[in-house]
Amino acid sequence: MTQRYAVVLAAGQGSRMKSKLYKVLHPIAGKPMVGHVIEQVEAAGTDKIVTVVGFGAEKVREYLGDRSEYALQEEQLGTGHAVIQAEAQLKGKEGITLVICGDTPLLTSETLTNLFDYHQKQGAKATILTAHAEDPTGYGRVIRNEQGFVEKIVEQKDADAQEQLVQEINTGTYCFDNRLLFEALSLVGNENVQGEYYLPDVIEILKSQNEVVDAYKMVHEAEGMGVNDRIALAEATRLMRTRINQRHMQNGVTLIDPATTYIDSDVTIGADTVVEANVSLKGHTVIGEDCFIGANSEVLNSTIGDRVRVTSSNIKDSVMEQDSNIGPNSHLRPHSQVGESVHIGNFVEVKNAVIGAGTKVGHLTYVGDADLGKNINIGCGTVFVNYDGKNKHRTTVGDNVFIGCNVNLVAPVNVEENVYIAAGSTITKDVPTEALAIARARQENKLNYFNQLPH
Repeated sequence: MTQRYAVVLAAGQGSRMKSKLYKVLHPIAGKPMVGHVIEQVEAAGTDKIVTVVGFGAEKVREYLGDRSEYALQEEQLGTGHAVIQAEAQLKGKEGITLVICGDTPLLTSETLTNLFDYHQKQGAKATILTAHAEDPTGYGRVIRNEQGFVEKIVEQKDADAQEQLVQEINTGTYCFDNRLLFEALSLVGNENVQGEYYLPDVIEILKSQNEVVDAYKMVHEAEGMGVNDRIALAEATRLMRTRINQRHMQNGVTLIDPATTYIDSDVTIGADTVVEANVSLKGHTVIGEDCFIGANSEVLNSTIGDRVRVTSSNIKDSVMEQDSNIGPNSHLRPHSQVGESVHIGNFVEVKNAVIGAGTKVGHLTYVGDADLGKNINIGCGTVFVNYDGKNKHRTTVGDNVFIGCNVNLVAPVNVEENVYIAAGSTITKDVPTEALAIARARQENKLNYFNQLPH
């Protein structure tokens, strides 16, 4: 089988972004642009990926890790100069090399696979990925001959009146015969206004050598969109989110208002789940079947079981097991484990805690650094007092415990099973099984007190 390689161009600083963040690391739908590109290149079946890095190289390496090899472009001297930095990894190898920009996050593996296959089927030495543009202004035009083969690529500024009418544009993505690519790159000059080495010049060189140069026109023009500024970033994000939302709806998820539903690319949602408006599902979140995610909720890097209801609440780095519910206006902070059929009511905050099956935390309560058993009732206003000003401490509560309203559990403390804790108590000592704990001042009524006050 013919070897397939990829060179990802990711060395540009992206000055038009006006950002301290390296351009290809700007996120779209929860993932850096270059992450989308690498993911689709991988899915297209490449045998080796070389990412050309420059400004911010270490951060790109840190993000991509061993998913790619790397070549350093110390000076940004054009796209041809960038590709030739991968010479050490690829020169002389037989196969097909895809050259793709790291700021084209909307390209899909389907399109890239089609490009590879078309290039190989046509026996071409270079194939340009093109698109039909209703308004081609600003793009290089692809000029074909009568047989349909590519004659040349003409940039906007160099196109005559007839060529400017052409609506087939160069997307900046190519397939090349790998060996011929690097041979041609050695012939590319920089006799131009910018003094740079341009990759499209390889097309002219191959044409002059009577090699076959072809073009594959993709179906969806928007896929080829490059992101060079914040305006394009917003548009690419909109298009990506539309694609993601449509995929979920096609898989049986109901989105009440897709235009205001924000789902990151790595989120998984089960069938017959309903997601209301103004919901953000982020990171590597997994949501089960038959769930309800109510308006104005945000879920990040969390796992939600089947038949869970989330009403206007925030969940981060946590787990809610099946048939549990939360909200409105509650918050699961990181490392919270909510068990099966647990009820988390309104204005409840949970942090670094395990809550056993069937437990109810009704409202206005803080549960932090705690291990709660099954079938516990926690009254309104209960506080798990976990911080002594220097260290965090843990509280353990056994099964079948009833905790009255306005109770303070001062950690470290252990409450065993089948215990009652009276409302208004501040618990500082362990409570043994089947006990009633009362820790509050004795009430005293001073008679006729009102009449003793000055009026």
